[in-house]
Amino acid sequence: MGAGHAHRLYRQGHSPVHALPPHTKLAAVLCFVIVVVSTPREAMWAFGLYAVLLGVVAYAARVPAGFLLKRLLIEIPFVAFAVLLPFVAQGERVDVLGLSLSVNGLWGAWNVLAKGTLGVAASVLLAATTELRELLLGLQRLKLPPLLVQIASFMIRYGDVITDEMRRMKIARESRGFAARGVRQWGVLAKSAGALFIRSYERGERVHLAMVSRGYAGSMPVIDDITASRAQWTYALTLPLTALVVCLLGWIL
Repeated sequence: MGAGHAHRLYRQGHSPVHALPPHTKLAAVLCFVIVVVSTPREAMWAFGLYAVLLGVVAYAARVPAGFLLKRLLIEIPFVAFAVLLPFVAQGERVDVLGLSLSVNGLWGAWNVLAKGTLGVAASVLLAATTELRELLLGLQRLKLPPLLVQIASFMIRYGDVITDEMRRMKIARESRGFAARGVRQWGVLAKSAGALFIRSYERGERVHLAMVSRGYAGSMPVIDDITASRAQWTYALTLPLTALVVCLLGWIL
C-alpha cells in the first residue's frame, strides 16, 4: 500500500482506540450503524443512549467535542431534507406554532436526523482515529474485493495530485487576467476541465504502464499483514454489542 497519507479528519493520538487494528474498528462501526438503523424510531431514549456511547468512545479516543461537532456539519444537506419532510409529507396533520405539519413527516424527520447524525458521528470518530492507509489495509483484511481496494488507494494517492494540478491551472488563468464573473467565462472553465481530464487520463496511463513494467499482474503486494487478538476484537465490538442490547430493549419496551 506504500507510505502513509494524512487526511484532515485524522487526529494524531496514542489512545486505546487509535491502537486498535483498523479492520476491527471498521467492523465495529459497520455493526453499530446497522444496529442504529434497525432501532424503531419511536424509541427516542435509545438514540440518546447511542449518543452517550459515542461520547464515551470520543472520550477514550481523546477526540474533543468541538472537533467532532465541526465535522458533523457535513450532514447539513440531510438536515435540510429532514426539515422539509413535515411540510410535504401526507397523512394526519398537527398544528405546531401555527404551522400545519404532517405527523408522519415529523417522525420521518426525527428518524433521518437521529440515525443520520449517529452514523456520521461514528464515521467521523473512525476517521479521526485511523489513517487512510490503515483504512485501506483494514478493508483488505476484511476481504473487500481487491480491485475496489486498489481503486480507493489510487483515488487517495492521486487526489492531491489532481487538486494541485487544478491549483496550477487556476494560477495560470489568473496570471493572464482571467476572472470568472459570469456566463461568458464558462467556456474557459469548461476547456480547463477538459484539459484537466485529459492530463489525468494520460497520467493514469503512464502510471499503469510503469506498474506493468515492474511486474504488476492485477493485485498489489501485501506489505503489512495486520492481525487482531481476541482481546482487541472484544474491545472493539463493545460498542456495537452494547448498542445491540439497547436496540433489543427498544423493540421490547
